[in-house]
Amino acid sequence: MNDRLDRLVTAVEKLVVWLAGAGAVVVLIQMTWISYGVFVRYGLGKPDRMVTEATALLLFPVAFAGLAYALREDAYPKVTMATQRLGPKLQKIVNVINLALMLGVGLFFSYAGVSATIRAWNSGVASEILHWPRYIFWAPGALALVLFSFYAVLRLIQAIRAPALPETD
Repeated sequence: MNDRLDRLVTAVEKLVVWLAGAGAVVVLIQMTWISYGVFVRYGLGKPDRMVTEATALLLFPVAFAGLAYALREDAYPKVTMATQRLGPKLQKIVNVINLALMLGVGLFFSYAGVSATIRAWNSGVASEILHWPRYIFWAPGALALVLFSFYAVLRLIQAIRAPALPETD
C-alpha cells in the first residue's frame, strides 16, 4: 500500500511542478503586458484599458498556482522554535494537525473556486473590457485549489502513516 501511495504522490508532485511552472509563465506574461501598458500610458500618452483588466483577472489563477508547490517544498512558515522542543510523537501530532488545517482551508477555497467557475460558466458572464468569458480566469485557479487539496490529502495520509521521527533542519 505504501508503494502505491508513494507512486501516487510522485505523480501528483509532477503535476504540482508543472502547475507552478504555468503560474510562472503567467507572471511573465503579466510582467510584459504591464510593462507595455506603462510604456503606452506614459511614453505615448494613450492608456490601454485592456492591460489593467487583463492583469487583474490573471491575478486569481496566479495567486493559487504555487500553493501545492509550496507544500511540496515545505515552504509554508512554521514556528520550529517551539516544535523542536517537543518529542518526536508530539512533533508528528503537530505536523498532522498542521496538514489537516491546510487541508480544511484548501477544501473550503476549492469549493469556492469550483463554485465560482461553474456559476461563471452557467451565467456566460464576460469581462467588461476584454469580453472574454470569466470562467476562463476562474477555472485555472479552481484547478490549482483542487490539486492543492488532493495533494494535501496525500501528504496528510503520509504524515499519519509515517513513524514519529525527530524533525531535522
